[in-house]
Amino acid sequence: MATKEKNFWILLVFLLSGLVVGGLLGILAERVPWLWWLAYGESFGITTPVALDLSVLKITFSFMIKINIASIIGMAISIWLYRKV
Repeated sequence: MATKEKNFWILLVFLLSGLVVGGLLGILAERVPWLWWLAYGESFGITTPVALDLSVLKITFSFMIKINIASIIGMAISIWLYRKV
């Protein structure tokens, strides 16, 4: 009997694609009056960049995540699709 092994990396790709596509749809939905609720969300992360100066190399790091209702729906759909695959 063959077993169906699900890979963590495939799940991660599904989740990130659902997050990105849902986020883009949320941004587009805020222009439509009756879909404004899909764009409702919150942003969090490091707003002020953290800099590491090694005189030869300078690295600046900043990280921001904006999650809205459409991205949450996109992640839920991607989990559902992952389970179907």
